[in-house]
Amino acid sequence: MGMIAEIIVLLIQTIQVYQWILIIRILLTWLPTINWYKQPFRFLADVTDPLLEPFRRIIPPIGMLDLSAMALFFAFSLLQKALVFLAGSLYSPP
Repeated sequence: MGMIAEIIVLLIQTIQVYQWILIIRILLTWLPTINWYKQPFRFLADVTDPLLEPFRRIIPPIGMLDLSAMALFFAFSLLQKALVFLAGSLYSPP
């Protein structure tokens, strides 16, 4: 596998780790006693908010339901599929 393909695989794995962090953040928002200004919760907010904010500006909450995370997951899914396609097109069997 070439170096570019290895970088693509690393990007896909990084996206997957980020998605798990995002899932943890989403689940913790269901607990009303969480103080998002204290660690480790502050870390989760600091890591996820920069990517969620643009989606929040585009998709306003519906009642108490914030759909920005769902939109981010959809964007990640498209990006992962594009990266897999790119990696597959770079691979040439010996």
